[in-house]
Order: sequence, then structure tokens, then C-alpha cells
Amino acid sequence: MRIETSRLSRAAALLLASVMAVGTLSGCGSIGRHPPAPKSAETPDHRYKIGPLDTLNIVVWRNPELSATVTVRPDGRISTPLVEDLQASGKNPYNLSREIEKELSKVIRDPVVTVVVGSFQGIYSEQIRIVGEAARPQSVAFRQNMSLLDVMIQSGGLTDFADGNAAVLVRGAEGGKQYSIRLKDLLKRGDISANVDVKPGDIIIVPQSWF
Repeated sequence: MRIETSRLSRAAALLLASVMAVGTLSGCGSIGRHPPAPKSAETPDHRYKIGPLDTLNIVVWRNPELSATVTVRPDGRISTPLVEDLQASGKNPYNLSREIEKELSKVIRDPVVTVVVGSFQGIYSEQIRIVGEAARPQSVAFRQNMSLLDVMIQSGGLTDFADGNAAVLVRGAEGGKQYSIRLKDLLKRGDISANVDVKPGDIIIVPQSWF
């Protein structure tokens, strides 16, 4: 829990610093001060990590009384029949299945467990955050091969006051490096060349237009 809280605190600090920097620069006519975001940012080795508030379907083969559907608590832990207070957040479903099997093997013989994620939130450090003049600022779970267009569709696009072509992508995986992105061209003009890949932990900041 301390590790997850620490990651969240660092992400919040990064977000605040980035918003302040972008707000200051956009007021000074800073379009183009950042390099354009790389077109490709594939993450082929990415595996989903369970996060708080995810729903898990836990199936224990031939032991239906031990199977359960649970929600990961805000502290990242779960409780199931015969297994209490087990850390789930930050683990992938396969590894969590093996840990539940290990716990159940203390009371039943050769348990076989499958964990299926029913609803997705993901860990905080891998969520994509959209802030500023997006229609619905929010955090969304990262998905394999996710693009900027996917994220903006999920957040409802831009408000009427957005300066979309002055938007900035802050890449947490690169220590908070900032890139320029052309959201107005992508969403309002249909310029697909403005679409780029996103990575886990990216922050998209959409400033307000001054005109």
C-alpha cells in the first residue's frame, strides 16, 4: 500500500508541475516549444496489472463454494473464502492465481485457480490522465495499442474553449518529458497524421485558448 501511495503521490506531483508549466507557456504563445510526440510508442511486453476497484472473478476448479466475485479494495487487497487480506493490486491475473493456489493448498489438496478481470481500472501509475479543456477530464485504463485518438474519444473530445494544437503529452515513462500534440488537427480536421501511440502513465494536458 505504501508503494502504491508513493507512486500516486509522484504521479500527482508530476501532473501538477506539468499543468503549471503548460499553463505558463501557453499564455506566452509557446506552441511548438516541445518536440512532436513520437508516432510509435509500442509496448509489446506490457501485461495488465490489477488495480484498486477492479472486479475479479475467482474460480476454484471443483470447489464452487470457494469461488467468488470480489472487488479489489482501495488498499489494493482482496478477501475470498479461506483466503483473507491478500495483496492483489500491482499483480497480473496469472501471478495472483498462483498466490491464491498457494494459500488454498494449506487447507485443500491441489487447488486449481483462475482469476478473470471483469472490470478494469488498472494501477494508478499506468492510467492515462486527460486534464484541462477536455470534454470529460478523467483517468482511463491503458489498453494495448492504445492511441491518442482512442483516449480523446473516451474523454469526449475538446471543449469549445480548448487550444487543441497547444496540447502537451507528458510521458511518465520518460521521466516527465513533454511532447507537443495536435488535438485540434486530429479531432476537428480529421488529420490522422496527428494521431500517435500512448504509453502507460501518459498525461494529456489541454490548455485553454486565449483567443
